[in-house]
Amino acid sequence: MRLYINVDHVATVREARGTDEPDPVRAAVLAELGGADGITVHLRGDRRHIQDRDVELLLRTARTPINLELAVSEGILDLAESWRPHQVTLVPEKRREVTTEGGLDVSGPAAGGIREALDRLHAAGIRTSLFVDPEEEVVRRSADLGPSAIELHTGEYANAAGGSEAAAQLERLREATDLAKHLGLAVHAGHGLTYENVAAVAAIQECEELNIGHSVVSRAVLVGIERAVREMKERVLRARIG
Repeated sequence: MRLYINVDHVATVREARGTDEPDPVRAAVLAELGGADGITVHLRGDRRHIQDRDVELLLRTARTPINLELAVSEGILDLAESWRPHQVTLVPEKRREVTTEGGLDVSGPAAGGIREALDRLHAAGIRTSLFVDPEEEVVRRSADLGPSAIELHTGEYANAAGGSEAAAQLERLREATDLAKHLGLAVHAGHGLTYENVAAVAAIQECEELNIGHSVVSRAVLVGIERAVREMKERVLRARIG
């Protein structure tokens, strides 16, 4: 299983003071030293954390693949086509949200824009993924749009009170994973995963990639990012081999 580390919140700290530190690009280098298999960044329309310069430097310096998250927005898509990262994950984006609140709407009028964006990205040679909720109809509609992969939104699992509620949300993730694989999609997962809850998701064998940011950056404040990533990677691998 691949572990991608999202360094957005390193940029959040930087932007809080409008200065040049901490640098998310330097954080990405340390994350790679800690065992990260890739780096994820979300280039938002309002540029609240990651900036264009960050993406450009990451693409030149990172030794692992870059997963660029973005909304279906003309200007941002233009940048993605010119940068050609390894992967683009299309995500929903609301200006007032603190962080992404749920999966993409892959039905109705929105589907046409998503399909067009995927076509453009594929034409540029970019691997694609859709960030979606773990629901049967959503997974089927996503497959119809033609992405390379889907990333299952694990927020409801992460926020579950525990016990039967957490077990039910975990079963949703397992069923969505099985269906996606049956439909020919690669499966990723992310949102709200922590050192305490990651093992059960990492143990889903057909899921091949996790995207984790806030928990690792929070841990890194105390122990440093290289160690924080290494500790997360160890937990993922232990869960994977049982």
